[in-house]
Formats: sequence, C-alpha cells, structure tokens
Amino acid sequence: MMNHEIEIEVPKDILEDWKELVDILAEMAEIPAALIMRFSAPYIEVFLSSESEGNPYHPGDKETLYGSGLYCERVIKSQDKLLVPNALEDANWKNNPDVKLNMISYLGFPILLPNKMPFGTICVLDNKSNEYSKTIEKLILKFRKLIESHLEMIYMNQILGDKNKRLTDYLMELQALRGLVPICANCKSIRDDQDNWHPIEHYLIRHPEAEFSHGICPKCMKVLYPDFTEGS
Repeated sequence: MMNHEIEIEVPKDILEDWKELVDILAEMAEIPAALIMRFSAPYIEVFLSSESEGNPYHPGDKETLYGSGLYCERVIKSQDKLLVPNALEDANWKNNPDVKLNMISYLGFPILLPNKMPFGTICVLDNKSNEYSKTIEKLILKFRKLIESHLEMIYMNQILGDKNKRLTDYLMELQALRGLVPICANCKSIRDDQDNWHPIEHYLIRHPEAEFSHGICPKCMKVLYPDFTEGS
C-alpha cells in the first residue's frame, strides 16, 4: 500500500461507518455483494462485505493479487474504473475467479491513499448481467470520496503521531543527558572535561546532546589577545 510507509489502522468507529456504506450500497443496487477490498502486497483481501442475501464473500478472504485475473487486479493496476456487465459474454473475463462464485458482473473503483498509492477498491458484484445505473455509480463515487477523506485523516494522524513520539523521545533523552559545554567563540572548538579542545564536528559526533556556552581556546587567545597572553 502506498508503498506503505505506514500501516493504516482504521479505527473501529470508522469501520462501522464503512460497513454501513457497503450495506446501503448493496441494498440500493439490489445486488448480492458490495465490498471494500484492501490491498496489502502481495494480497488483495475482503476488508468489509455487505450483509446481503447471496453474498459469497467474507471479511478476511484473500488472494494473491497479481496474476490472479480478479476484477480488482485490473482496478488496482489501472487505478481506474472497471465495468464488466457480463463476464460470461466477455472473452477477457469469462474465466476470472469471481465467475466461479457466480459473480458475473462487476463495477469497481480504486480507493487511494493520500500519496496516490492503492489502499484497495470499492466494488459491487451481481450474479446476473448488470450495467449498473448512473445513480449507483454516483453513489459509489460519493462513498469512495468519504472513505478516502477518512484515510487521509487517519494517515496524517498516524504519521504526525509517530513523528511526535520520536520527537518526544528525543527531547526526553536530550533533557536527561544534557550538559553545558564551553565552545570557543572564535574557532568553535569544544573543551572537554579534561580541559582539552576538539574540533566541533568531532565533539558533536560523540556528544549530540550537548548545549554550549562561549569561551576562548588557548590557540585563539594567542592570536586574538597576544598582549594579554604574553603578560599572563
């Protein structure tokens, strides 16, 4: 998914909303199956399935996607609408796996994550020839828009949550380890606990947590204040 840099975890309340959407879709279209499919390489999985009479699909059912010949494979690959009114009359689809379940017509659209990688599909299937009305197509697109808006919110919350957690952990560690380190105001060398001076880049590699105060290293003292050095 989305070259899935982050695994999307859909909250229970949103899952319940989505389940209601597929139930409404199946009822409005008067079909056996309305589905939200989820792609998690290499599999395509039934994520949510309508509770409608004659529905052969169950949440958790999954197949290897690529090379499967499934309707959803085409949708995921093309990231576009697929309409198959009657697979039995279409040489490209008459042997696809869904025909074995007597699902001979299909209308589906891709569901995309915010970075335009696939989350999955939203689709309807029928056990008889079906062109699907423009009203049903518009309803599917409205539901897809809602799902994608939910995914955008979830995705951003999870990314920001992870980033904030990493930042909080870093700041806590920084606070625990923090020290006050003298740094030369001229050449930016760092003085350690043994009163030795080191190039700043060498010191920071070993002590990234340090805070700094200003001073003057002996080398710069000689250059900048020779009279003071000679008289001391």
